[in-house]
Amino acid sequence: MDRERRGGWVYIMADRYRGTMYVGVTSSIADRVFQHRKRTGSSFCARYGLNRLVWAERGDSIEDCIAHEKRLKRWRREWKFALIEKGNPDWQDLFDTLV
Repeated sequence: MDRERRGGWVYIMADRYRGTMYVGVTSSIADRVFQHRKRTGSSFCARYGLNRLVWAERGDSIEDCIAHEKRLKRWRREWKFALIEKGNPDWQDLFDTLV
Protein backbone atom coordinates (compact mmCIF):
# COMPACT_ATOMS: atom_id res chain seq x y z
CA MET A 1 0.00 0.00 0.00
CA ASP A 2 1.47 3.38 -0.92
CA ARG A 3 1.88 6.31 1.49
CA GLU A 4 -0.95 8.37 0.04
CA ARG A 5 -3.62 5.70 0.47
CA ARG A 6 -2.50 4.73 3.96
CA GLY A 7 -3.57 8.02 5.51
CA GLY A 8 -2.32 9.56 8.69
CA TRP A 9 -3.00 11.69 11.72
CA VAL A 10 -2.54 15.31 12.71
CA TYR A 11 -2.28 15.68 16.47
CA ILE A 12 -1.53 18.04 19.34
CA MET A 13 0.48 17.09 22.42
CA ALA A 14 0.49 19.22 25.58
CA ASP A 15 1.95 19.19 29.06
CA ARG A 16 -1.15 20.52 30.87
CA TYR A 17 -4.36 22.50 30.44
CA ARG A 18 -3.63 25.44 28.12
CA GLY A 19 0.07 24.81 28.47
CA THR A 20 2.82 24.23 25.95
CA MET A 21 1.65 22.55 22.75
CA TYR A 22 3.23 20.61 19.90
CA VAL A 23 1.51 20.02 16.56
CA GLY A 24 2.66 16.94 14.68
CA VAL A 25 1.79 14.48 11.92
CA THR A 26 2.22 10.72 11.78
CA SER A 27 1.05 7.61 9.99
CA SER A 28 0.67 5.73 13.32
CA ILE A 29 -0.76 7.75 16.20
CA ALA A 30 -0.26 5.00 18.81
CA ASP A 31 3.41 4.52 17.95
CA ARG A 32 4.08 8.25 17.80
CA VAL A 33 2.46 9.06 21.17
CA PHE A 34 4.39 6.17 22.71
CA GLN A 35 7.60 7.70 21.34
CA HIS A 36 6.73 11.10 22.79
CA ARG A 37 6.04 9.54 26.18
CA LYS A 38 9.41 7.80 26.10
CA ARG A 39 10.96 11.19 25.18
CA THR A 40 12.20 9.90 21.82
CA GLY A 41 9.43 11.39 19.62
CA SER A 42 10.79 14.90 19.31
CA SER A 43 13.34 17.00 21.15
CA PHE A 44 10.70 19.72 21.69
CA CYS A 45 8.27 17.34 23.42
CA ALA A 46 11.10 15.85 25.47
CA ARG A 47 12.41 19.26 26.51
CA TYR A 48 9.01 20.54 27.67
CA GLY A 49 7.54 17.27 28.98
CA LEU A 50 4.69 17.08 26.49
CA ASN A 51 3.16 13.65 27.09
CA ARG A 52 -0.60 14.29 26.86
CA LEU A 53 -2.43 13.73 23.55
CA VAL A 54 -5.13 16.41 23.64
CA TRP A 55 -6.35 16.46 20.02
CA ALA A 56 -6.06 14.17 16.99
CA GLU A 57 -7.69 14.00 13.60
CA ARG A 58 -7.44 11.20 11.03
CA GLY A 59 -6.77 12.11 7.41
CA ASP A 60 -7.26 10.10 4.24
CA SER A 61 -3.78 10.82 2.90
CA ILE A 62 -0.50 11.64 4.58
CA GLU A 63 -0.08 14.56 2.17
CA ASP A 64 -3.37 16.07 3.36
CA CYS A 65 -2.28 15.56 6.95
CA ILE A 66 1.05 17.30 6.34
CA ALA A 67 -0.73 20.27 4.75
CA HIS A 68 -3.16 20.45 7.70
CA GLU A 69 -0.27 20.29 10.18
CA LYS A 70 1.46 23.19 8.44
CA ARG A 71 -1.75 25.25 8.63
CA LEU A 72 -2.24 24.49 12.32
CA LYS A 73 1.34 25.47 13.11
CA ARG A 74 0.55 28.95 11.77
CA TRP A 75 -2.56 29.32 13.94
CA ARG A 76 -2.65 31.56 17.00
CA ARG A 77 -2.58 29.86 20.39
CA GLU A 78 -6.16 30.89 21.10
CA TRP A 79 -7.36 29.20 17.90
CA LYS A 80 -5.60 25.98 18.91
CA PHE A 81 -7.18 26.22 22.37
CA ALA A 82 -10.62 26.51 20.76
CA LEU A 83 -9.95 23.54 18.47
CA ILE A 84 -8.88 21.35 21.39
CA GLU A 85 -11.65 22.49 23.72
CA LYS A 86 -14.36 21.89 21.12
CA GLY A 87 -13.93 18.14 21.61
CA ASN A 88 -11.83 17.96 24.77
CA PRO A 89 -12.75 20.86 27.10
CA ASP A 90 -10.75 19.49 30.05
CA TRP A 91 -7.65 18.66 28.01
CA GLN A 92 -7.82 15.01 29.03
CA ASP A 93 -5.27 12.59 27.61
CA LEU A 94 -6.99 11.01 24.59
CA PHE A 95 -4.44 8.30 23.95
CA ASP A 96 -6.52 5.47 25.45
CA THR A 97 -9.52 6.39 23.29
CA LEU A 98 -7.48 5.91 20.09
CA VAL A 99 -5.83 2.55 20.76
